[in-house]
Amino acid sequence: MPLVAIETLPDDSRLWIFGARAPLDDVDAPRLMGAVDRFLNDWTAHGQPLTCARELVSEHFLVVAVDERTEDASGCSIDGLFRILKQAEEGIGTTMVGGGIVHFRGPMGLVHSCTRAEFTLMALEGDANEETPVFDTTLTKLGDYRARFERPARASWHKDLLDQARR
Repeated sequence: MPLVAIETLPDDSRLWIFGARAPLDDVDAPRLMGAVDRFLNDWTAHGQPLTCARELVSEHFLVVAVDERTEDASGCSIDGLFRILKQAEEGIGTTMVGGGIVHFRGPMGLVHSCTRAEFTLMALEGDANEETPVFDTTLTKLGDYRARFERPARASWHKDLLDQARR
């Protein structure tokens, strides 16, 4: 099945959120999305097409979802998605795949990225607190993404990083 609008997928769709370390500009965003769209338009698992969708959010987040009611995404098919993103990283000058990055909204409303250690240090210095808006890239269901992708640090796993700063 071809790529569909993310709004058409059910809440129980499987989800991957990839956070770019640096914002994607007007040159890099179309490059990334072009590579992703070419892959997703032909994405299959065990020879069966996957009903999938994607969106780019806040110049930092690539969100990919699969409706697994008709066909589950297999390990090999998921590996293919990660391979495409690793290849795309080379052309866009930022990382998309890999963990350890915290994404948060700064006082001016812009999205920022840092390591977990840097976020903890920000908390120690008073530059991050329980009200700091953070983005949860660990979510695995589309409904959870819709409900709580961005929320205060106190309501996310990020609170653990703030607690570390208090110890």
